[in-house]
Amino acid sequence: MNGLIFRSDASLAHDTGQHPERVQRIIAVEHALAENDWCGYQVRDAPPATEETIELAHSRRYVELVRAACAASEPLDPDTPVVPASFEAALMAAGGACAVVDALCGGEADVAASLARPPGHHAEADRGMGFCLFNSVAVAASHALNRHRLDRVLILDWDVHHGNGTEAIFLDDPRVCFISIHQSPCYPGTGPSMQSGVGAGAGYTVNCPVPPGSGDDVFVGLVRQLVDPLIARFRPQLILLSAGFDAHIDDPLADCEVTDEGFAAMASALTRAAGREHVPIGLVLEGGYDADALSRSLVLTLDQLAGRADSPIFGGASSELASTAAAEVLSRPVFSD
Repeated sequence: MNGLIFRSDASLAHDTGQHPERVQRIIAVEHALAENDWCGYQVRDAPPATEETIELAHSRRYVELVRAACAASEPLDPDTPVVPASFEAALMAAGGACAVVDALCGGEADVAASLARPPGHHAEADRGMGFCLFNSVAVAASHALNRHRLDRVLILDWDVHHGNGTEAIFLDDPRVCFISIHQSPCYPGTGPSMQSGVGAGAGYTVNCPVPPGSGDDVFVGLVRQLVDPLIARFRPQLILLSAGFDAHIDDPLADCEVTDEGFAAMASALTRAAGREHVPIGLVLEGGYDADALSRSLVLTLDQLAGRADSPIFGGASSELASTAAAEVLSRPVFSD
């Protein structure tokens, strides 16, 4: 498997101090990857996204707002501090995600990952929030649709917090199937299962809220029983994974109980489904606020995506929640056989 990782020193300059989304996350991730030979991936520095590319998903007014807020070190919201270096870091994070798309769509890699911060999936077209400045995965998906002329992109967001920004940006766009597995109730309070898209995009938003305490059986079950058949039915040309690791049992910001092995099993199931359909996978780092749990789970995920490890044996009990959610979504007219 030919794999690429994009990283950036700018992630370290976005210094949020003693904040959950802090520099130490990237330091821990890169240390763990270096100890594991970067999981066999070739490592490159991420290029910055151009502002024109950012504006595929965000308004020009919002880009200027972020620039000014960073220059003045004025938070975008109470949860989202910035410093002057944050603007470049956000451009690099989005640029790394777009470089992932370029490598996959250009045939240079079979799997690629952008491991930069800040995360992005809470950022809406005109609003930053939840530690997020620019929505890197949404910018990357828009780049794939507009610059590479793809017709179908699937985004799987398994961050424990609902990807409200990604959902909002593509809510009416049938070219993007957005699937979010997230804890509810939890920040940001969005993502009910009844929200399934609007207009031409009706049916292409798939929200899977899960209760606090949900663990491997629920999360792995949803990837196997719902995401796998959706990939077969939607037939994406590209899969983008909004990879947050804050559903981990050790994470301090939520109440789910996914283990290291659970993330490996989810990645294995996703890899098998993508391989069956001959579609590449690009990973974009989102949350994960216990540095050790984040690092371990990310290494296992990258190993699975690259086919470097045997598929984990997952013997958890079947999840009624996963079965029920799969049955409901797969009965929708846009996905029914």
